Amino acid sequence: MTAIDVTDATFEAEVLERSRQVPVVVDLWASWCGPCRALSPILEKTVTERAGTVVLTKVDVDANPRVAAMFQVQSIPAVFAVRDGRVVSGFIGAQPEAVVRRWLAEAAPAMSEVDELISVGDEASLRKAVELEPGNERAILSLASLLVEQGREGRQEALGLLGRLPETPEVRLLQAQARVGDGAGGPGAIAARLDALLPRVKEDDSARQEYLDLLELMGPSDPMVATYRKALTARLF
Repeated sequence: MTAIDVTDATFEAEVLERSRQVPVVVDLWASWCGPCRALSPILEKTVTERAGTVVLTKVDVDANPRVAAMFQVQSIPAVFAVRDGRVVSGFIGAQPEAVVRRWLAEAAPAMSEVDELISVGDEASLRKAVELEPGNERAILSLASLLVEQGREGRQEALGLLGRLPETPEVRLLQAQARVGDGAGGPGAIAARLDALLPRVKEDDSARQEYLDLLELMGPSDPMVATYRKALTARLF
């Protein structure tokens, strides 16, 4: 197989987002690095043997210092396996083929039936995945994301599924999308709704929940979120 060249600009999409569907191997290298050139064909061969169940990416550390800093690379070649947006394993330096194959088998195990269903990604496949593994986080998040787009009935089902999972930022955002639906509007409309809800948040549980959901939809990068959270705290306490 041909490795995908990844840059600072494409790392999030090509590695982090892609790893939510299939394990991604990240090979950090440089053109002047002899051991990198020795390791590269071994990586390509062992990943190719996995027949599309693993993706190989390459990052030139000289041209992409942000990715190198993210992995805290001190020497190269440096190889990491990423699954569900997280580094799960890695090694430094050129390794024999047998060692690389064994590492890959441990870092990115062969896909199970549920993994394959999740990788297909349509509603029928995701429902089957959840049926087989009712607590599978990837399957639930993927199915809930589809259901949120399907109107009130789908959103209610999504909330039920998400209730099986521990609270995480991704779970909270999907829950907020399911509860608020399509009517949040733009930033101005959300701000107006927050202002209208604020006097009721202490006594009205539904108003308080809607207020919190709207803050989730605004996102942590919105500078007004901190202001509205302070206003909520002042009302409640």
